[in-house]
Amino acid sequence: MRSRLQSWSARVTPNLQKFLERLTSRSVLTDEQQEAILGLPFLARQIEANQDFVELDEKTEHSCLVLEGLVGRFDENSLGDRQITALHIAGDMPDLQSLVQPTAPAALQALSASIILQIPHGALRALTRAHPAISEAFWRDNLVDSTISTQWIANLGRRNAPSRIAHLLCEMAYRYDAVSQDGKLQFKLPMTQSQIANATGMTMIHANRTLKKLAAIGTTLCSGIVVIKNLDALTDLGDFDEDYLQRNVSPIECHCIAP
Repeated sequence: MRSRLQSWSARVTPNLQKFLERLTSRSVLTDEQQEAILGLPFLARQIEANQDFVELDEKTEHSCLVLEGLVGRFDENSLGDRQITALHIAGDMPDLQSLVQPTAPAALQALSASIILQIPHGALRALTRAHPAISEAFWRDNLVDSTISTQWIANLGRRNAPSRIAHLLCEMAYRYDAVSQDGKLQFKLPMTQSQIANATGMTMIHANRTLKKLAAIGTTLCSGIVVIKNLDALTDLGDFDEDYLQRNVSPIECHCIAP
């Protein structure tokens, strides 16, 4: 796996700002703790679209932070058939759990051209030892990913094709913070119809037909741009409730739970 950017940084950097904002949206951290997170060292790598940067069962010595682009988490069967099981956007650390379980239970692939920051496990462990409250913030962050995974399971098992894609597009609209008060919005979602089909458990032909049906209620996906003219209609179709994303919770003060 080749990368175009290969340099360690040990200085306070805005590159980690989105990750910090994700943590502080749900956890109260002191100025000192926030500065410690921003000061983490990293190796920046530019990953081409459709390229794995963590292989299934690979033993890693770092966790990956998405700086730019869109990343998919994959599992696969014995025949090599793959299923997208999660999407990760800028600010997400999709394998933070590798800090305690270094063998990757799933592969990570750039669905679009992406920049990934590889943060050494040693630095993360030193951070949590020095700041136990950050360990709790990491724990809470992983719980949010778990609730999203639960919704994905329900989406695949209990919704029809239009509802599945509607639910996925609603989720990504909120995660990209693209929702407007008038219910009309547009945001970049760099996924192909094939990737949409994979994430929602259907064939590409079925996904194409379903997207044409969604156009009837004012929702389109064209060249990686989602346009939603009636969010309420899409929300109703997708049986979507944003509460599981925990975007509107009050940040919780972290206590000194030992890492």
